[in-house]
Amino acid sequence: MIRIAIQSKGRLNEDSIRLLSEAGMKIEESRRKLLTPAEGFPLEVLYLRDDDIPQAVADGVADIGIVGLNEVEERDRDVEIVRRLGFGKCRLSLAIPKEEDYQGPGWFEGKKIATSYPGIVGRYFREKGIKANIETIAGSVEIAPSVGMADAIFDIVSSGGTLVSNGLKEVEKVLFSEAVLIGNRSLTEEKRGLLSQMTFRFEAVERSRGMKYMLMNLPSDKADEAVRILPGMKSPTILPLAQEGWCSLHAAVREDELWTKIGQLKGIGAEDILVLSLEKTIW
Repeated sequence: MIRIAIQSKGRLNEDSIRLLSEAGMKIEESRRKLLTPAEGFPLEVLYLRDDDIPQAVADGVADIGIVGLNEVEERDRDVEIVRRLGFGKCRLSLAIPKEEDYQGPGWFEGKKIATSYPGIVGRYFREKGIKANIETIAGSVEIAPSVGMADAIFDIVSSGGTLVSNGLKEVEKVLFSEAVLIGNRSLTEEKRGLLSQMTFRFEAVERSRGMKYMLMNLPSDKADEAVRILPGMKSPTILPLAQEGWCSLHAAVREDELWTKIGQLKGIGAEDILVLSLEKTIW
């Protein structure tokens, strides 16, 4: 049995539950408790605040955890980053009042910075040789300059709309964050084996995202040209049809290239094109 800590609520909780479910580890939300067993894998789920997860994993309360890289960097606990998970993306940035003339990081010398992430921004300023006054506050960081609490802020930015609505502009992107799978550095051999199985499943789920499976019929003499259009994972699968002079081609395609590829394939005579969802990709 291996124990994973995930965020108790919020978007990262939903994305973590979805990843576990897609990887065959079902969690009964209706029976949710602080510690909940999963179905389909020897796993139990521990629900915690996101800022407590790095410490829980470092101390061995949980064996592994899913948490934002920003929390790992801020808490600075001795944990292993096992894998980046590709969701929960954001950035931590410095922002100042929009009317200020910004010429570079030196602007922050002697200024008061409001933030919920004093560790990350403190390391940034030390690396730059800048002496700034860091004020740690919780919540509503973006209003600090307008009410006179600070000259600037350091906070999470997604779209940037909240900064604009509070009269701020983003001037330095300090850390690009996303959800990561972290692990205790002293896992037993048995638990490392389970972790390896989990990451194998996560990789299969990740590879299938943004992919579609295409099947089509086309003239056999156009097969080589179709292969150049659809290289596939190694190469497309080509099967002969009962109708002489025709074949069937199967390939995985990136969803963002789908309609371009369809147009090219129709241009060389492809017919009866089917596009299917791709649930898992196992290598």
